[in-house]
Amino acid sequence: MNPLIAFVLGVVQGLTEFLPVSSTAHLTLAGKLFNVIDPNHPEAWTEFIAVMQLGTVTAVILYFRKDLWEMVRAVIHDLRARRGTPGGGFTEPSRMALYIVIGTLPVALVGLSLKKIIEGSLTKSTLVIAISMIALALLLWIAEKVARHVRGISQVTWVDALVIGFAQVCALIPGSSRSGTTITAGLFLGLTRESAARFSFLLSIPAVVASGLYELSKIHGAFELGFGNLLISTVVSGFVGYAAIAWLLRFLMRNTAMSFVWYRLVLGLLLFTLLANGLMQP
Repeated sequence: MNPLIAFVLGVVQGLTEFLPVSSTAHLTLAGKLFNVIDPNHPEAWTEFIAVMQLGTVTAVILYFRKDLWEMVRAVIHDLRARRGTPGGGFTEPSRMALYIVIGTLPVALVGLSLKKIIEGSLTKSTLVIAISMIALALLLWIAEKVARHVRGISQVTWVDALVIGFAQVCALIPGSSRSGTTITAGLFLGLTRESAARFSFLLSIPAVVASGLYELSKIHGAFELGFGNLLISTVVSGFVGYAAIAWLLRFLMRNTAMSFVWYRLVLGLLLFTLLANGLMQP
């Protein structure tokens, strides 16, 4: 890998981490195109991607810094005061912090249980990516058709958080997309598009931070692709990711997610065509 490829990978990560099109799929396809994924050591690519995601999770933290700080202050205040709202619960920011924790539990448990599979070659399969691209596109299309868009993020419940958390588990399959699965679940639950996206982004923080720090602790595999390259990709992904968050939230306030549905369908069918004609490695 050279610095230019590292820069391109950072741009790809930043753009696709938050759009419902799957960053892992696009990075893996780009990695195969640039021939930087070693089939004998696929775990090195997994580590590289996980550490690179620390750049985009930094973008999320910076973008939602006021919301996150309000959650921290509210949790500390409510725990000290030992009192909740008249409805019997904690204040709204405290509840949101709790819901993020609840929503993170499924992906944490499944991720640890399937660690070897996730790091292996199966999750780098072009065929798996193609199938996931089309499957999630169809689910997102159905969600758009049946969604009521009547609930704001302040109306999220612990049940919603758990359902969206289980949807996040599907993002462990390359091509599914973390934001894609969680936003789709949010739409099925009646959330507005913007609210589904905001909760999706907030929910991604614990899982991505934990995954990135875990891979950072055993980063020797990612070093095979170069420390400088990893640094470039991570920094670039953070800047691009921040812009992508702002753009997507504005976009979903005025538009449906159907453009992403069509994109996923076209890319999935293109991958099937390339595989069928032997023009891409499975």
